[in-house]
This record gives sequence, structure tokens and C-alpha cells, in this order.
Amino acid sequence: MNTAIEQQSIAAIMDGLGAAARAAATALARSSAETRDGALRAAAAAIRANSGSIIEANAEDLCAARDRGLSGAMLDRLLLDDDRLESMAGGLETVAERADPLGRVLEEWQRPNGLHIQRISVPLGVIGIIYESRPNVTADAAALCIKSGNAVILRGGSESFQSSRAIHRCLAGALGDAGIDETAVQMVPTTDRAAVGYLLSSMSNYLDVVVPRGGKSLISRVQQEARVPVIGHLEGICHVYLHESAGTEMAQRIVLNAKMRRTGICGAAETLLVDRAAAGRLLPPIVNALTEAGCEVRGDDEAQAIVPVTAAAESDWSTEYLDAIISLRVVDGIGQAVEHIARYGSGHTESIVAADEDAARRFFDEVDSAILLHNASTQFADGGEFGMGAEIGIATGRIHARGPVGADQLTSYKYVVRGSGQTRP
Repeated sequence: MNTAIEQQSIAAIMDGLGAAARAAATALARSSAETRDGALRAAAAAIRANSGSIIEANAEDLCAARDRGLSGAMLDRLLLDDDRLESMAGGLETVAERADPLGRVLEEWQRPNGLHIQRISVPLGVIGIIYESRPNVTADAAALCIKSGNAVILRGGSESFQSSRAIHRCLAGALGDAGIDETAVQMVPTTDRAAVGYLLSSMSNYLDVVVPRGGKSLISRVQQEARVPVIGHLEGICHVYLHESAGTEMAQRIVLNAKMRRTGICGAAETLLVDRAAAGRLLPPIVNALTEAGCEVRGDDEAQAIVPVTAAAESDWSTEYLDAIISLRVVDGIGQAVEHIARYGSGHTESIVAADEDAARRFFDEVDSAILLHNASTQFADGGEFGMGAEIGIATGRIHARGPVGADQLTSYKYVVRGSGQTRP
């Protein structure tokens, strides 16, 4: 097939998805909360009923991924099993149980001339979501878009193509059973990268916003090529800072979980900062626990003088490993910790472990990231853990949405003004 025909075919495919999504969005925005919630519950039931075929499809993806030499962390992202499918179904049900994000009166007031003004939540419209190897995003993203009355065009990674298609079939069937146009949730039916380029550059007539979820290269490409607004995050360079008041046992437990629970997620800790005043007490047991768990620790000169770790390079402070590696720096108090995070962080998630409440307050006041935690693992940076049921991603920008992007964050608003015959003088 020559390039011109190939491009024409991609254009025809993508324009067809866009036109269908725009029509479906109009109807979905007018649907009742009961209808949308019923579709989500039906989708959860369909995923449970079809778990065998989904896992079979996932096995195909895993086999291909191993042949391509994907890392253990990437394979973990891709893996679906009974527990993860149950979590996926439960997430759909949790989203269904949340309050309707549409039609909320966000603010209202009365003008001196008698006009009554309300600001009311409405859907964004049609959302394009581009993601990489996690097939669970297919269900999470679709659930949040349905809940918030938005049509969505999903473009999953080639690694998870078969898994995502199997999940999408469950979603589409549930929509149809609930009386919702199945094209409210569509998947790009090709792994051709040209489809992503076309979606970003040539579908502004159909798309209202694009949400990328993936690595640095994907996010950078979307931000450079998109001709519609983007809700996205860069990297998850997350920090755990151990204040001198941190208890040893708590600090060890939090650091180990923040780094090693799942190393391939964006909320995994990548850098550990430790106060000089407590480094001699905290580092030996923490580094020993990390090493025993299979984690490589790369430390600065001061850390190397205290514990046996590999030397850290300057590039380590700005690296999202997504693997069993953590960088370690000894800092001269909270001020230097805040400066380090400001210089090297990505604005995603940071945690302070401290018994000193004043230190925690200062950390919260001075660190500018989407999610800040006190005495808790960075792995709680997740929409499900926030009670949202699911999330599309963690937004690190400052426009429209920040932090976990759930159903509420996928809405905009309109003004409704009621009068009694007023005219403007």
C-alpha cells in the first residue's frame, strides 16, 4: 500500500470515529445519571463474565511483549489477572456510585438588577485519550468519560492492543444494553502511529481535549503536535523526604512501599531525601531493606559515607526510573529538600515523613506539586485511592485540572441567567 493511500485510509478511519463521537456526545450529555450509571454497572458485570477471554487476549500481548524484550516493570504494567480484573470491575462500580458530576450548581448569585446567575457543570464534549501499556486505562478512562457525559476516542498502546480490544468489547456491549450509543466509547482500530499524529493534528473539529497517559516521549509528542487543549502530566519524579523527626520504623515502611510496591507506576518514589541530622540513624536500616527487596540505591557522597550504595550521577536526580532503582541524597534540612524538589521534581507527588507537625506544614506550604502527603506512601497518588473510583491520570499542569483526573475534572461549566424582563441601559 503506498503512502498516499495509507494516509487516506487513516484519515477516513479517524474522521469516521470523530464524527460518530461528536454525535454520540450530544446524546450522552442529555442522558440521565441513572442511565449512565446503569451502563457502568453493566460494564462491570460484562468484564467479570468475560474475564477468561480478556486474560487470553492479555496473554497474547504479554507473549509479544516478552519477545520484544520489555522490562519487568513494563510487563507488570501490562499484566491482567483475576485480581486486577476484579479491581477494574469494582472501579467501574465505584464510579457509578459517585454523585452525578453534571448539572451541579457550582455557584449562584443575585445581581442588584434582579438577574439570577448560576454556573452549572457540563461535559467537555469529546475527549481523545492516548495511553501506553496499561490495559486497565481502557476501562478507567471509559468509565470516567461515561460518568461525566463525554464521548471518548481511546488509543491504547500497541503492547496492550489485544487486551484493550477485549475490554472495549465489554464496554460497548454494556452501553448498547443501557440504551446509550456504543460509539460514545470508541477505540482506534489500528496500531499505526500515523493514527496518533492524525488525531493530534487533524481532528480539532471533533475533539475538545486530549489526555495523554504514558512516558515522557508520548507526553512531549502530544504537547508538541496537539491542535486542541491537552490535560497531561510529564514524568512522575516523586520524592520521599525524611525529616530529622521521622521515626525509623515508619520511615522504613513508607520508603519501601513508596519505591517497591509497584515500581512501574507514576506514583513510585524515585528519589529519597534524608536530613543530615538523622541520616546516620535512618539510612542503614532503610537502605538494607531496599537492597534486600532487590532495589539498587544510588547515593551522593554523604550517603556513600554512611551506607554501601552506588555513586549517583547528576542525571539521577531528574530520572524517572520506573524500575527498582532509587536515588538518595542527604540534605541540610527542609529548606534544601524543598529546593531539590523544586529544581528536579516534575510537580507530581511528594511525601514528607515527620513527627514534627510544623515541618509538615512548612513542606505543604513551600512545595508546589499536585499531590503532597505527610507520613504516607507516594503510591497513594491514585484516583481510586482518593475515592474517585478511577482516574485518567495525574495532571501536573495548573490549567483546568491538577492531580488525579476523575469524572469531576472532565467537566466544564456554563452560565445560566434568569431575568424578569430586564434590559441593559
